[in-house]
Order: sequence, then C-alpha cells, then structure tokens
Amino acid sequence: MSDWTEMSAVELGQGIGKGEIDPVALAQAFLDKIAVHPLGSRIYSRVTPERALAEAEAARGRAAAGQRRSPLDGVPVSWKDLFDTAGVATEAGSKLLEGRVPDADAPVLQTATAMGLVCLGKTHMSELAFSGLGLNPVTATPPSVNDPEAVAGGSSSGAATSVAFGLAAAAIGSDTGGSVRIPSCWNDLVGLKTTSGRISLDGVVPLAKGFDTVGPLCRTVEDAAQTFAALEGREAPDLRGASLVGKRFARLTTIVLDDLRPEPARAHAEALDKLAAAGAEIVDLDVPEIGIPMADAGVLYTAEAWAEWGETIEANPDVMFPPIRERFEAGRQFTGADYLRAWERMMAARDVYYAASAGFDAVLCPTAPNLPPKIDKLMEQGEYYVTENLLTLRNTRVGNVMGTCTLTLPTGVPSCGLSIMCPPMQEDRLLRLGAAAEQALA
Repeated sequence: MSDWTEMSAVELGQGIGKGEIDPVALAQAFLDKIAVHPLGSRIYSRVTPERALAEAEAARGRAAAGQRRSPLDGVPVSWKDLFDTAGVATEAGSKLLEGRVPDADAPVLQTATAMGLVCLGKTHMSELAFSGLGLNPVTATPPSVNDPEAVAGGSSSGAATSVAFGLAAAAIGSDTGGSVRIPSCWNDLVGLKTTSGRISLDGVVPLAKGFDTVGPLCRTVEDAAQTFAALEGREAPDLRGASLVGKRFARLTTIVLDDLRPEPARAHAEALDKLAAAGAEIVDLDVPEIGIPMADAGVLYTAEAWAEWGETIEANPDVMFPPIRERFEAGRQFTGADYLRAWERMMAARDVYYAASAGFDAVLCPTAPNLPPKIDKLMEQGEYYVTENLLTLRNTRVGNVMGTCTLTLPTGVPSCGLSIMCPPMQEDRLLRLGAAAEQALA
C-alpha cells in the first residue's frame, strides 16, 4: 500500500481493474498520507474523507461487478479550490469568498464523478487565480517539490503539489494565463491547457471568462489523456504507437526565448536535441504579430478581471494580498472600447499565427523562462514580485492569447518544462504528440 501513492493514475486504475487494488483501501491510503504529511495543510484547503470513501465504496462495487465506468474508476484525485463542491466551502484562495458553500457540484466535477474519479478534497491556489507564482499569504503557499523555500507556481499551486508530493494520483486545475502549465513545469509534471470553451466553466469561480480553461496536472501524458477524457465523459485517445518520426515542429522564436535563465535555456536546447534524435524535424518560426496581443495583455486580462470582481473587491479590499488586489485594480482604467479593440487585435494576430504555423505538427517553446522564486524574497520585495510574476506568465500566456491547446512536459532538468502547442480543439492529436515526445525526453 505504501507504494500506491507514488504510482501513476493509469497504473492505479489498472490495478483496480485486475482486482489487485481495493479502491477503498486506496482512498484511505491517500487520506492517511494527507493527514500526516508535513505539507498536507499547505497543499489541501479542505479534505473530503466522507465523500472520498463513499465514492471509493461505489467504485469497489462496480469493479467487483465488472462495470467500471472508465480506466480511472476508483482513482483518487484533487480539485483546485475554485470548482464548486456541494456542501463544501469553495473560496478560490480568497477571504473575499470566505464561507461560500455551493449547493451543487460544478458540472465538470459531476461528469468526473460519474466516470468514477474519487474526490479527495480541494487544493490551495493563488488568490482568485490571479498570479502565476502560487504565493498566497492569505491562505497558504505550497512549496515547489524541487525547492522547499520556493513557490510552487500558480495559480494551481496546491493542485500540482498534491500530485508531486504523492497526495493525489492526479489533480484538476484551471489555466487562464498559465495556471496549469507553470505549476506543472515547476514540479516536473505533465500539464494540459485545454481549448477555451471545450470544458464547461459552469460552477467554476471565474477570473477572466474569455481565457479561463479547465485541465489536468498529472505524472504522465497517459494520465493526462485519461483524466481529460474523464472530465469530458468520454473515451481517451489511443496513444499506442505514437512516434516523432516524420513530425515537423516549429521552434517559436518570438518573445518566448528572450531573457531565458540558464537552466531553462539549457533544458530547452537539450529537449529539442532529443526530439530531433527521435526523428522530428525542427524549424525556427518567428511570428512578430504575437507581440500585439502580448502587449495588450494588461487590457485583456485586467479589464475582464475587474469587471468580474471590482465591486466585490471595493466592498472589502483590505482582506486581499495587496499585490493581487493591485493587479485587479489595474483593470479600472480601461474602457469597454479599449477591451474590444484589444480583443479584435488579438483575433487578427491569431489568424496570422495559425497561417504561419499551419505547416507544422505543433509549435514548441520553453514553458517558463525562469525557475521558482524564493518565497521570502517575493514577500519582502514588492517590485520583484511584480516583475517575476509577469516573466513567469509570459511564455504560457502565448498559448492563451493565441487560443491554442498546450501540453507541458518535464524535460529532465528540474522545474524546466517543454511546451507543445496545437490549434484549438486538437487535444487528442496533441496528446499523441506528447506521448511520443515524452518517450524521447525520457
């Protein structure tokens, strides 16, 4: 049993299917580990043992009857604290929402539960999901698995660390500007940013609805494929036989390679060498038009965020972590016309990007240009917090403003990830490319 918490979600599901793993004992093993782990309370905002054991009991019955609903039926996962859970507080890492208890599960949680996923509880996150760092002195700040003095990445910080520290088999997070991919990158996990609009956002506490997405954080690409499929209530894509032979990748050179720190730069170069050795052709691609919506990000993101949260913040501003509040307040200055013009410029830039990248199987870039910053330094130096947060989110934001689906993979260099971007709604093809790339990087 002690090894179960270190196995992949798919391996656990296979063990349940073979009758080698009892779902109730499995859920209890995770609950026990969460209870005694020194970081348990810094990773989970709330644990739901009664729910987990009841769902595991149902999974046990289905397994015994040969009626499992999915390959992950009976596998325990965590949920970021912005997914509504019936009767359990969902506060999105903010005192602004203290005591907010939904009446019903978010539809995506309902679907995953119907597919047999077992809910262990809710994980800590950046306040209202508006930071890529994962620093949250209001509730809790989980540390990176590679550096106990550094942040884990955000905003799905607890989601990533729940998997990285063996406190969940997989995690469900959200990604508006990098919030699945950054913590996955900094904790050596696979993270999938899905296409905007693909998975329902009903019952998900919003940040910027034009960019918010739901996605899994996992140990392997196969785990990500199966978890993603469970979120949609369908069968996962077949990843068998995935190969890089004959694949043509674009190495994006616009913006994402600027000011790379030494470790991410080395990791990126080594990763591309491994992909090429596995049969991929890699060609440099410069799309200057990407710079237009990247420069407009302040309008696009903060205007939406302030429209969503401005009145709530103004009613109780002092309960917020000041750097997060100030980022929201920056949206006050923009008009509806400013936002709409920025949105039109973004859509025009997307057209250029899609045309430029159409001849490639996918586009590659470093997931994060930096390593996880130290918690103390972020708390002590306000300007450092701002500049490091913006740098952290820069590369991942390209995928959001270009509307791609994106997968980040560990490179083998700690806290350094490789991002693979595909056009909208091509997640299944992306996951096959990811499976092949994962083999090459290993």
